[in-house]
Order: sequence, then structure tokens, then C-alpha cells
Amino acid sequence: MAEMSEFLVIVLAVLAFLLLLTGVGVYLLVKLGKKAAKKARQATTRLTTHVNAMGTGDAAEVERLRLDLRREVALTRQAAAQAQQRGWGLGDLPRLMADLSAQADVHDGQLGMYAQQRRVSPYVDHAALDQLRGHQAKLTAMCARIRADLLGDQMHHTSSGIDDLHARTELEIEARRRPPDPLDQIDELYRRSMQQRNDHS
Repeated sequence: MAEMSEFLVIVLAVLAFLLLLTGVGVYLLVKLGKKAAKKARQATTRLTTHVNAMGTGDAAEVERLRLDLRREVALTRQAAAQAQQRGWGLGDLPRLMADLSAQADVHDGQLGMYAQQRRVSPYVDHAALDQLRGHQAKLTAMCARIRADLLGDQMHHTSSGIDDLHARTELEIEARRRPPDPLDQIDELYRRSMQQRNDHS
């Protein structure tokens, strides 16, 4: 009887362990599925934007503005991330980039809403499009200025590094040169003096 109860306890423990593993597996699969669904939604949105940007008219122009804005913000984020990885002093730039990204997302949403309304209805406020273009110009100009400033910093860091490397190279080359032999110098002076005597004679 004791052997039977031990066997049942072992079987129940194994079943409990398998049930726990199954629960963890289901949890991970659900989590992975949510991430995949989110990525699929993002890819669908981007694909739709690219397809809609190929057309003509105001809606297509607005979709192209969305693509331009996304590209500008992505390039600026990349430049700031590279500068941060290299340990340059960025000051408040990371916070500014977060604010700029948030504002760009808001503007992207507004552009998307305008494009959708323009595709569905011919009655759209054209003053809103001009205002959206103005906001677009400001946001892309800010991105370009940030990247230009980061590039200037990068060139400054690079030039100081190149100057230092050049100075070290010159010192190393000078140190590796063989010092002149005093006997060779004496021989050279003797040859010159003898040649000058022969020339005068």
C-alpha cells in the first residue's frame, strides 16, 4: 500500500510539473503572438502608406509627407544614437529627440487622418493641408538641423583625433630614423673640402 501511494505521489508530481510547463509554454506563445500581431499591424500600416503614396492628388501627397517625416525622424534618431554610443556629450538632446519623436507621431496621425478623409470625401479643408505642410516643414527642418549639428560635432571629434594621430606618427617616424654617424659626416666634409680644393686648382 505504501508503494502504491508513493507511486501516485510521483505520478501526480510529474503531472503537476508537466502542467506547469504547459502553462508556461502557453503564456510564452500568447506573448509571442501578441508581439507578432503588433509587428504585423505596423507592417500593414507602412505598406498601406507606401501604396497610397504612389497615387496622385492631395491624399497621395500627404502619404508622401508621412513617409518623408518617418525617414527624417529615423535618420535623426540613428544619428543621435550613434553619438550617444560614442560617448559624446549630448546635453538635453535625448530628451529633445523624445519630444520631437512624440510630436512627429502626432503629426503623422494628423496626416493619416487628412489623407483618409481626402480619399473618402471630396470636401476637405484646404487650409488644413497648408497648415500640415507648414508643420511638416518645421519638423523636418528641426531633424535636419539636429543631424547637421551632430555631424559637425563628429567632424570636430574626428579632426582632433586625426591631428593627434598625425603628430604621433611624425614623432614615431622621427624616432625610428637612424641617427647620423659622426664618422660619415666627417668623411663627407673631407670629400667636399678636397673637391673644392681641386676645383680651385
